[in-house]
Amino acid sequence: MAGRHVFVTGATGCVGSRLAPALLGGGARVTALAREESRYKVPAGCEVAIGNALNGSSYRDLLSGADTFIQLVGVAHPGPGKAREFVEIDLKAGLEAVAVAKDAGISHFIYVSVAHPAPAMKAYIDVRTRCELAIGESGLNSTILRPWYVLGPGHRWPYLLFPFYKAAEMWPSTRDSARRLGLVSLEQMVRALAAAVDHPPVGVRVFDVPAIRAGGLPG
Repeated sequence: MAGRHVFVTGATGCVGSRLAPALLGGGARVTALAREESRYKVPAGCEVAIGNALNGSSYRDLLSGADTFIQLVGVAHPGPGKAREFVEIDLKAGLEAVAVAKDAGISHFIYVSVAHPAPAMKAYIDVRTRCELAIGESGLNSTILRPWYVLGPGHRWPYLLFPFYKAAEMWPSTRDSARRLGLVSLEQMVRALAAAVDHPPVGVRVFDVPAIRAGGLPG
């Protein structure tokens, strides 16, 4: 990824704060979008672009020279009771990012969506699917990652579900769902995102849970 200039929204979040150092370590130039009051949270080594992810015009002119855009902004700890927040934050930030990236001529747009179909989190899936549709309509070369649940600090309890997932993966009737809605680690997410940056696609490429677990490496 040496030589790439990556613009990241959500660089101060759980995934972004770990991804940015990985990209920098790989030789990429990283510009992180942040509000003025969050400037101090941006990982060391990143250039800071002051703006609001919910307002594309606030950072439209700050993408100069960037070839890759990673959209990570979203509601922390998604849950069934946050449907309104998903629309006001996840959907708004996602659609603004797509529009700005298209206008800026970004070569590669990377978006973290969610695994679907699924029996839960309908509002969250709806919002993320709407953003995926906007990406497809934009004509941007894109990578869409579809994790279901990302294990990390404060998100460890699902480890207790591993035996149930393994059992479900053994049965033909539940195998596909268990793999699509499987758990991924924070480290796997970071590796898959970094691999996406390093290997831009032509058209729209999707990394499902098995691909994320494999590091997102192209087949």
